Amino acid sequence: MSDPLQSYGTGRRKTASARVYLRPGTGKFTVNKRPFETYFPNDMVKMIIRQPLVLTETENSFDVIVNVSGGGYTGQAGALRHGIARALVQHNPELRSTLKEAGFLTRDPREVERKKYGQPGARKRFQFSKR
Repeated sequence: MSDPLQSYGTGRRKTASARVYLRPGTGKFTVNKRPFETYFPNDMVKMIIRQPLVLTETENSFDVIVNVSGGGYTGQAGALRHGIARALVQHNPELRSTLKEAGFLTRDPREVERKKYGQPGARKRFQFSKR
């Protein structure tokens, strides 16, 4: 049975996927059962993740619990931002226009291009030799 006070949002970016739960609280942030500050060591990444909460001025009104998997730190940060924005809209639909205007509800569709056979990478070619 779901809690009526709890909001949920799924965020995705590259190969990372984040399940975000927002509960009324004091602003406590937990990622994979670890404190937010220790899971993400980079300040720039922390700023990216907090953007939807800062924009809607709800930083200290929710406890954020996140399960994130796949990808690297940047992809996980983008997935978290997307998931938090979606959870905020589920909690309060009036925030949708603000978050949509800032671009937080749009999933970034860019994925890694596959490596092709006969080449060292997706686009790079081996050096051409005429003789």
